[in-house]
Amino acid sequence: MNQLAEIIWQRLTGLMPGELKKTELPWLATPFQQLSLLTSRRATMIVNRVRLFAFLFAVLTPMWILVDFLVFKPPLWWQLALMRAGASAAFTCLVLFYRPRGNLLDAYRAMALLFAIPTLFYIASYSVLGSHELTGLSAAVSSGYAFLPFVLLAGLSIFPLTLIENLILASPILIAQLVAAALRWPHLDLPAFLGTFWLLVLITGVSALAGMSQLAFMIALVRQATRDPLTGMFSRNSGEEMLELQLILANRSGAPLAVAFIDLDHFKSINDQYGHEAGDKVLIIMTRHIQACLRRGDMLTRWGGEEFLLIMPNTDLEQGIQALERLREHGLGLRPDGAPVTASIGVAERMGDATEDWRALVELADHRMYYAKQNGRNQVCASLPAGHDPLAHD
Repeated sequence: MNQLAEIIWQRLTGLMPGELKKTELPWLATPFQQLSLLTSRRATMIVNRVRLFAFLFAVLTPMWILVDFLVFKPPLWWQLALMRAGASAAFTCLVLFYRPRGNLLDAYRAMALLFAIPTLFYIASYSVLGSHELTGLSAAVSSGYAFLPFVLLAGLSIFPLTLIENLILASPILIAQLVAAALRWPHLDLPAFLGTFWLLVLITGVSALAGMSQLAFMIALVRQATRDPLTGMFSRNSGEEMLELQLILANRSGAPLAVAFIDLDHFKSINDQYGHEAGDKVLIIMTRHIQACLRRGDMLTRWGGEEFLLIMPNTDLEQGIQALERLREHGLGLRPDGAPVTASIGVAERMGDATEDWRALVELADHRMYYAKQNGRNQVCASLPAGHDPLAHD
Protein backbone atom coordinates (compact mmCIF):
# COMPACT_ATOMS: atom_id res chain seq x y z
CA MET A 1 0.00 0.00 0.00
CA ASN A 2 2.82 2.39 0.86
CA GLN A 3 4.53 1.60 -2.46
CA LEU A 4 1.29 2.27 -4.34
CA ALA A 5 0.87 5.60 -2.55
CA GLU A 6 4.44 6.54 -3.40
CA ILE A 7 3.90 5.68 -7.09
CA ILE A 8 0.72 7.77 -7.19
CA TRP A 9 2.55 10.63 -5.47
CA GLN A 10 5.38 10.55 -8.00
CA ARG A 11 2.93 10.56 -10.90
CA LEU A 12 1.00 13.50 -9.46
CA THR A 13 4.06 15.61 -8.74
CA GLY A 14 5.43 14.80 -12.18
CA LEU A 15 2.36 16.49 -13.67
CA MET A 16 2.90 19.68 -11.70
CA PRO A 17 5.79 22.14 -12.24
CA GLY A 18 8.09 23.18 -9.46
CA GLU A 19 8.62 19.81 -7.74
CA LEU A 20 6.10 20.24 -4.95
CA LYS A 21 6.73 18.74 -1.54
CA LYS A 22 4.23 16.34 -0.04
CA THR A 23 3.20 18.89 2.58
CA GLU A 24 2.42 21.39 -0.19
CA LEU A 25 0.16 19.16 -2.29
CA PRO A 26 -3.01 19.90 -0.22
CA TRP A 27 -2.49 23.60 -1.01
CA LEU A 28 -3.55 22.84 -4.58
CA ALA A 29 -6.96 21.66 -3.38
CA THR A 30 -7.80 24.20 -0.68
CA PRO A 31 -6.57 27.68 0.36
CA PHE A 32 -6.66 26.81 4.05
CA GLN A 33 -3.36 26.53 5.95
CA GLN A 34 -1.33 28.06 3.13
CA LEU A 35 1.63 30.20 4.16
CA SER A 36 0.74 33.84 4.84
CA LEU A 37 3.38 34.98 2.34
CA LEU A 38 1.94 32.75 -0.39
CA THR A 39 -1.58 33.93 0.43
CA SER A 40 -0.58 37.60 0.30
CA ARG A 41 1.29 37.32 -2.99
CA ARG A 42 -1.40 35.15 -4.57
CA ALA A 43 -4.10 37.63 -3.53
CA THR A 44 -2.14 40.49 -5.08
CA MET A 45 -1.68 38.57 -8.34
CA ILE A 46 -5.37 37.65 -8.49
CA VAL A 47 -6.54 41.26 -8.08
CA ASN A 48 -4.05 42.51 -10.69
CA ARG A 49 -5.29 39.90 -13.17
CA VAL A 50 -8.90 40.75 -12.34
CA ARG A 51 -8.17 44.36 -13.28
CA LEU A 52 -6.47 43.24 -16.49
CA PHE A 53 -9.44 41.05 -17.41
CA ALA A 54 -11.86 43.87 -16.53
CA PHE A 55 -9.92 46.30 -18.71
CA LEU A 56 -10.21 43.94 -21.67
CA PHE A 57 -13.97 43.59 -21.17
CA ALA A 58 -14.43 47.34 -20.60
CA VAL A 59 -12.87 48.02 -24.02
CA LEU A 60 -14.38 45.18 -26.05
CA THR A 61 -17.93 45.12 -24.65
CA PRO A 62 -19.11 48.48 -26.09
CA MET A 63 -17.40 47.84 -29.44
CA TRP A 64 -20.05 45.24 -30.31
CA ILE A 65 -22.77 47.89 -30.14
CA LEU A 66 -22.02 48.79 -33.76
CA VAL A 67 -22.65 45.19 -34.85
CA ASP A 68 -25.94 45.14 -32.94
CA PHE A 69 -26.92 48.42 -34.60
CA LEU A 70 -26.34 47.00 -38.09
CA VAL A 71 -28.16 43.71 -37.43
CA PHE A 72 -31.02 44.25 -34.97
CA LYS A 73 -34.08 46.49 -35.14
CA PRO A 74 -34.14 49.64 -32.96
CA PRO A 75 -36.11 48.35 -29.91
CA LEU A 76 -33.82 45.33 -29.47
CA TRP A 77 -30.69 47.28 -30.41
CA TRP A 78 -31.37 49.96 -27.79
CA GLN A 79 -31.93 47.39 -25.05
CA LEU A 80 -28.69 45.56 -25.85
CA ALA A 81 -26.75 48.85 -26.18
CA LEU A 82 -27.89 50.01 -22.73
CA MET A 83 -26.91 46.68 -21.19
CA ARG A 84 -23.50 46.80 -22.86
CA ALA A 85 -22.91 50.38 -21.71
CA GLY A 86 -23.82 49.44 -18.15
CA ALA A 87 -21.55 46.40 -18.18
CA SER A 88 -18.68 48.44 -19.63
CA ALA A 89 -19.13 51.10 -16.94
CA ALA A 90 -19.06 48.41 -14.23
CA PHE A 91 -15.85 46.93 -15.67
CA THR A 92 -14.28 50.39 -15.81
CA CYS A 93 -15.08 51.01 -12.13
CA LEU A 94 -13.45 47.69 -11.27
CA VAL A 95 -10.28 48.76 -13.10
CA LEU A 96 -10.14 52.27 -11.64
CA PHE A 97 -11.21 51.76 -8.03
CA TYR A 98 -10.06 48.26 -7.04
CA ARG A 99 -6.49 47.95 -5.79
CA PRO A 100 -4.63 44.90 -4.44
CA ARG A 101 -4.29 44.77 -0.66
CA GLY A 102 -2.69 41.34 -0.27
CA ASN A 103 -5.86 39.99 1.36
CA LEU A 104 -7.36 36.77 -0.02
CA LEU A 105 -10.95 37.68 0.90
CA ASP A 106 -10.48 40.96 -0.95
CA ALA A 107 -9.24 38.99 -3.97
CA TYR A 108 -12.34 36.76 -3.78
CA ARG A 109 -14.56 39.85 -3.84
CA ALA A 110 -12.70 41.18 -6.88
CA MET A 111 -13.20 37.89 -8.76
CA ALA A 112 -16.85 37.68 -7.71
CA LEU A 113 -17.48 41.17 -9.11
CA LEU A 114 -15.55 40.39 -12.29
CA PHE A 115 -17.60 37.29 -13.08
CA ALA A 116 -20.92 38.63 -11.76
CA ILE A 117 -20.99 41.47 -14.30
CA PRO A 118 -20.85 39.35 -17.50
CA THR A 119 -22.96 36.59 -15.93
CA LEU A 120 -25.81 39.03 -15.25
CA PHE A 121 -25.33 40.53 -18.71
CA TYR A 122 -25.55 37.04 -20.22
CA ILE A 123 -28.82 36.19 -18.44
CA ALA A 124 -30.37 39.57 -19.28
CA SER A 125 -29.33 39.54 -22.95
CA TYR A 126 -30.40 35.92 -23.36
CA SER A 127 -33.82 36.80 -21.96
CA VAL A 128 -34.21 39.83 -24.23
CA LEU A 129 -33.08 37.96 -27.35
CA GLY A 130 -35.39 35.06 -26.52
CA SER A 131 -38.40 37.39 -26.56
CA HIS A 132 -37.82 38.33 -30.23
CA GLU A 133 -38.35 36.30 -33.36
CA LEU A 134 -34.98 36.43 -35.14
CA THR A 135 -34.11 35.03 -38.55
CA GLY A 136 -31.21 35.05 -40.98
CA LEU A 137 -28.25 37.22 -40.05
CA SER A 138 -29.83 38.53 -36.84
CA ALA A 139 -30.36 34.95 -35.60
CA ALA A 140 -26.74 34.09 -36.43
CA VAL A 141 -25.42 37.14 -34.57
CA SER A 142 -27.67 36.48 -31.57
CA SER A 143 -26.22 32.98 -31.28
CA GLY A 144 -22.85 34.60 -30.56
CA TYR A 145 -24.19 35.74 -27.17
CA ALA A 146 -24.32 32.08 -26.15
CA PHE A 147 -20.51 31.90 -26.25
CA LEU A 148 -20.03 34.25 -23.26
CA PRO A 149 -20.05 31.44 -20.65
CA PHE A 150 -17.27 29.69 -22.59
CA VAL A 151 -15.17 32.86 -22.46
CA LEU A 152 -15.73 33.27 -18.72
CA LEU A 153 -14.89 29.69 -17.83
CA ALA A 154 -11.80 29.76 -20.04
CA GLY A 155 -10.80 33.02 -18.33
CA LEU A 156 -10.51 31.21 -14.99
CA SER A 157 -7.33 29.62 -16.31
CA ILE A 158 -5.35 32.88 -15.94
CA PHE A 159 -5.73 32.86 -12.15
CA PRO A 160 -3.59 30.81 -9.68
CA LEU A 161 -6.53 29.10 -7.94
CA THR A 162 -7.05 25.99 -5.86
CA LEU A 163 -9.45 23.25 -6.97
CA ILE A 164 -12.13 24.37 -4.51
CA GLU A 165 -11.83 28.01 -5.59
CA ASN A 166 -12.15 27.05 -9.24
CA LEU A 167 -15.29 25.00 -8.63
CA ILE A 168 -16.92 27.71 -6.51
CA LEU A 169 -16.25 30.40 -9.13
CA ALA A 170 -17.37 28.21 -12.04
CA SER A 171 -20.62 27.13 -10.37
CA PRO A 172 -22.55 30.43 -10.85
CA ILE A 173 -21.65 30.44 -14.56
CA LEU A 174 -22.86 26.87 -15.00
CA ILE A 175 -26.01 27.68 -13.02
CA ALA A 176 -26.56 30.74 -15.23
CA GLN A 177 -26.46 28.44 -18.27
CA LEU A 178 -29.16 26.32 -16.68
CA VAL A 179 -31.24 29.42 -15.87
CA ALA A 180 -30.89 30.68 -19.44
CA ALA A 181 -32.04 27.28 -20.74
CA ALA A 182 -35.03 27.33 -18.39
CA LEU A 183 -36.06 30.74 -19.74
CA ARG A 184 -36.28 29.26 -23.23
CA TRP A 185 -37.61 25.85 -22.21
CA PRO A 186 -40.57 25.72 -24.66
CA HIS A 187 -38.19 26.25 -27.59
CA LEU A 188 -35.13 24.51 -26.13
CA ASP A 189 -33.19 22.04 -28.25
CA LEU A 190 -32.38 19.58 -25.44
CA PRO A 191 -29.67 17.49 -27.20
CA ALA A 192 -27.86 20.65 -28.31
CA PHE A 193 -28.12 22.09 -24.79
CA LEU A 194 -26.73 18.92 -23.18
CA GLY A 195 -23.80 18.91 -25.61
CA THR A 196 -23.11 22.56 -24.87
CA PHE A 197 -23.32 22.06 -21.12
CA TRP A 198 -20.94 19.09 -21.28
CA LEU A 199 -18.45 21.25 -23.18
CA LEU A 200 -18.73 23.93 -20.48
CA VAL A 201 -18.00 21.32 -17.79
CA LEU A 202 -15.00 20.14 -19.80
CA ILE A 203 -13.66 23.71 -20.10
CA THR A 204 -14.15 24.11 -16.35
CA GLY A 205 -11.97 21.05 -15.75
CA VAL A 206 -9.24 22.32 -18.10
CA SER A 207 -9.31 25.78 -16.48
CA ALA A 208 -9.06 24.18 -13.03
CA LEU A 209 -5.99 22.20 -14.07
CA ALA A 210 -4.42 25.32 -15.60
CA GLY A 211 -5.08 27.35 -12.43
CA MET A 212 -3.69 24.60 -10.19
CA SER A 213 -0.58 24.34 -12.39
CA GLN A 214 -0.03 28.08 -12.01
CA LEU A 215 -0.49 27.76 -8.27
CA ALA A 216 1.99 24.85 -8.08
CA PHE A 217 4.59 26.88 -9.94
CA MET A 218 3.92 29.86 -7.67
CA ILE A 219 4.31 27.71 -4.54
CA ALA A 220 7.70 26.51 -5.75
CA LEU A 221 8.85 30.04 -6.62
CA VAL A 222 7.71 31.47 -3.29
CA ARG A 223 9.49 28.65 -1.46
CA GLN A 224 12.73 29.28 -3.34
CA ALA A 225 12.50 33.04 -2.87
CA THR A 226 11.63 32.95 0.82
CA ARG A 227 13.81 30.14 2.19
CA ASP A 228 17.39 30.19 3.43
CA PRO A 229 19.26 27.74 1.18
CA LEU A 230 21.30 26.22 4.04
CA THR A 231 18.74 25.60 6.78
CA GLY A 232 15.51 25.69 4.80
CA MET A 233 14.12 28.27 7.24
CA PHE A 234 12.63 31.57 6.09
CA SER A 235 15.15 34.14 4.84
CA ARG A 236 15.49 37.53 6.52
CA ASN A 237 13.61 39.38 3.75
CA SER A 238 10.66 37.01 3.94
CA GLY A 239 10.83 37.09 7.74
CA GLU A 240 10.52 40.88 7.71
CA GLU A 241 7.56 40.65 5.35
CA MET A 242 5.83 38.03 7.51
CA LEU A 243 6.48 39.96 10.71
CA GLU A 244 5.04 43.15 9.23
CA LEU A 245 1.96 41.23 8.05
CA GLN A 246 1.51 39.49 11.41
CA LEU A 247 1.81 42.78 13.27
CA ILE A 248 -0.86 44.37 11.06
CA LEU A 249 -3.18 41.42 11.74
CA ALA A 250 -2.42 41.54 15.48
CA ASN A 251 -3.10 45.29 15.65
CA ARG A 252 -6.44 44.85 13.89
CA SER A 253 -7.60 41.98 16.07
CA GLY A 254 -5.99 43.08 19.34
CA ALA A 255 -4.14 39.77 19.58
CA PRO A 256 -0.71 39.37 21.20
CA LEU A 257 2.39 38.81 19.08
CA ALA A 258 5.74 37.69 20.50
CA VAL A 259 9.14 37.54 18.81
CA ALA A 260 12.27 35.83 20.09
CA PHE A 261 15.81 36.65 19.01
CA ILE A 262 17.94 33.50 19.21
CA ASP A 263 21.75 33.64 19.05
CA LEU A 264 23.91 30.52 19.38
CA ASP A 265 26.52 30.71 22.13
CA HIS A 266 30.22 30.55 21.12
CA PHE A 267 29.35 29.67 17.54
CA LYS A 268 32.42 31.41 16.16
CA SER A 269 34.64 28.94 17.99
CA ILE A 270 33.03 26.07 16.05
CA ASN A 271 33.96 27.65 12.72
CA ASP A 272 37.46 28.51 13.96
CA GLN A 273 38.26 25.05 15.41
CA TYR A 274 36.32 22.68 13.13
CA GLY A 275 35.67 24.66 9.95
CA HIS A 276 32.62 26.22 8.34
CA GLU A 277 31.27 22.88 7.15
CA ALA A 278 30.99 21.73 10.76
CA GLY A 279 29.37 25.04 11.65
CA ASP A 280 26.81 24.63 8.87
CA LYS A 281 25.97 21.14 10.13
CA VAL A 282 25.40 22.52 13.64
CA LEU A 283 23.03 25.15 12.24
CA ILE A 284 21.06 22.59 10.23
CA ILE A 285 20.67 20.25 13.20
CA MET A 286 19.79 23.15 15.50
CA THR A 287 16.96 24.32 13.22
CA ARG A 288 15.58 20.77 13.08
CA HIS A 289 15.47 20.68 16.87
CA ILE A 290 13.67 24.02 16.96
CA GLN A 291 11.22 22.88 14.27
CA ALA A 292 10.34 19.86 16.37
CA CYS A 293 9.21 22.21 19.16
CA LEU A 294 7.38 24.80 17.06
CA ARG A 295 3.67 25.17 17.49
CA ARG A 296 1.30 25.60 14.56
CA GLY A 297 1.60 29.16 13.33
CA ASP A 298 5.13 29.76 14.70
CA MET A 299 7.66 30.85 12.06
CA LEU A 300 11.45 30.58 12.29
CA THR A 301 13.62 32.98 10.27
CA ARG A 302 17.37 32.95 9.77
CA TRP A 303 18.19 36.56 10.54
CA GLY A 304 21.90 36.31 9.76
CA GLY A 305 24.79 33.95 10.51
CA GLU A 306 23.93 32.13 13.72
CA GLU A 307 21.08 34.54 14.60
CA PHE A 308 17.46 33.44 14.22
CA LEU A 309 14.15 35.20 14.78
CA LEU A 310 11.16 33.20 15.98
CA ILE A 311 7.75 34.79 15.26
CA MET A 312 4.98 33.60 17.59
CA PRO A 313 1.48 34.88 16.68
CA ASN A 314 -1.29 34.89 19.32
CA THR A 315 1.34 34.49 22.04
CA ASP A 316 1.73 36.80 25.02
CA LEU A 317 5.00 37.32 26.89
CA GLU A 318 4.41 34.62 29.50
CA GLN A 319 3.39 32.05 26.89
CA GLY A 320 6.43 32.98 24.82
CA ILE A 321 8.77 32.46 27.77
CA GLN A 322 7.24 29.05 28.50
CA ALA A 323 7.58 27.97 24.86
CA LEU A 324 11.22 29.09 24.73
CA GLU A 325 12.07 27.34 28.01
CA ARG A 326 10.60 24.13 26.61
CA LEU A 327 12.78 24.67 23.56
CA ARG A 328 15.91 24.99 25.73
CA GLU A 329 14.96 21.88 27.71
CA HIS A 330 14.46 19.93 24.48
CA GLY A 331 17.97 20.87 23.39
CA LEU A 332 19.47 22.35 20.24
CA GLY A 333 21.79 19.51 19.25
CA LEU A 334 25.49 18.91 19.90
CA ARG A 335 28.69 20.72 19.04
CA PRO A 336 31.44 18.81 17.19
CA ASP A 337 33.15 18.11 20.55
CA GLY A 338 29.99 16.55 21.97
CA ALA A 339 29.01 19.48 24.18
CA PRO A 340 25.38 20.66 23.94
CA VAL A 341 24.58 23.60 21.71
CA THR A 342 23.12 26.47 23.73
CA ALA A 343 21.64 29.83 22.82
CA SER A 344 20.99 33.22 24.36
CA ILE A 345 17.41 34.29 23.72
CA GLY A 346 15.67 37.64 24.02
CA VAL A 347 11.88 37.84 23.77
CA ALA A 348 9.52 40.79 23.32
CA GLU A 349 5.76 41.07 22.86
CA ARG A 350 3.84 43.91 21.23
CA MET A 351 1.15 44.35 23.92
CA GLY A 352 3.27 43.75 27.00
CA ASP A 353 6.01 46.03 25.69
CA ALA A 354 3.59 48.57 24.12
CA THR A 355 5.40 48.38 20.78
CA GLU A 356 3.41 48.79 17.56
CA ASP A 357 6.34 48.81 15.11
CA TRP A 358 7.88 45.48 14.11
CA ARG A 359 11.39 46.98 13.83
CA ALA A 360 11.19 48.29 17.38
CA LEU A 361 9.90 44.90 18.54
CA VAL A 362 12.85 43.08 16.93
CA GLU A 363 15.31 45.65 18.31
CA LEU A 364 13.93 45.17 21.82
CA ALA A 365 14.23 41.37 21.55
CA ASP A 366 17.76 41.85 20.18
CA HIS A 367 18.84 43.99 23.16
CA ARG A 368 17.41 41.44 25.58
CA MET A 369 19.29 38.68 23.76
CA TYR A 370 22.56 40.59 24.25
CA TYR A 371 21.74 41.10 27.92
CA ALA A 372 21.20 37.32 28.27
CA LYS A 373 24.55 36.74 26.56
CA GLN A 374 26.35 39.21 28.85
CA ASN A 375 24.83 37.65 31.96
CA GLY A 376 25.83 34.01 31.59
CA ARG A 377 24.39 32.89 28.20
CA ASN A 378 22.09 29.85 27.75
CA GLN A 379 19.03 31.66 29.09
CA VAL A 380 15.85 33.49 28.08
CA CYS A 381 15.61 37.21 28.85
CA ALA A 382 12.20 38.92 28.72
CA SER A 383 12.98 42.20 30.50
CA LEU A 384 15.86 44.57 31.24
CA PRO A 385 16.67 47.01 33.99
CA ALA A 386 15.38 50.42 32.96
CA GLY A 387 18.88 51.76 32.52
CA HIS A 388 19.81 49.01 30.08
CA ASP A 389 16.65 49.13 27.96
CA PRO A 390 16.87 51.78 25.20
CA LEU A 391 13.17 51.28 24.40
CA ALA A 392 11.91 51.28 27.99
CA HIS A 393 8.62 53.10 28.56
CA ASP A 394 7.90 55.43 31.43
